[in-house]
Amino acid sequence: MPVVRSGDLAFRQLSGRLSADPLPAGTGGDYSVRVVRIPPGPRTPHLHPHTDEVTFVVSGSGTAWEADTPTPVGPGDLLVVPREVPHATVATGDTELVLLCFFPHPDLGANIVELEGPLRH
Repeated sequence: MPVVRSGDLAFRQLSGRLSADPLPAGTGGDYSVRVVRIPPGPRTPHLHPHTDEVTFVVSGSGTAWEADTPTPVGPGDLLVVPREVPHATVATGDTELVLLCFFPHPDLGANIVELEGPLRH
């Protein structure tokens, strides 16, 4: 069983967030996983054209936007976002929001579209 250590994650900057893909391309079978660290502040939404997204809130608190509907979220919450629905999870308070995101798609890079707005708070 492969174990990916949190200290080995390589985060890269995406729009309004830091993102790490802990599974090398092709090792996840028919799925992909992403660890996301979101600092407090506004951000723009994105969508996934090919699959739903299942997200677990690891730590922090925030607002999950699904299209134009806001919902407060916190540690232990599970979010399910349907494919092609614009969404953004925004950190509220003074600490970052940490998410663990699952996608039934082997190539997350081919399954994400960053949108220019509207800005979510």
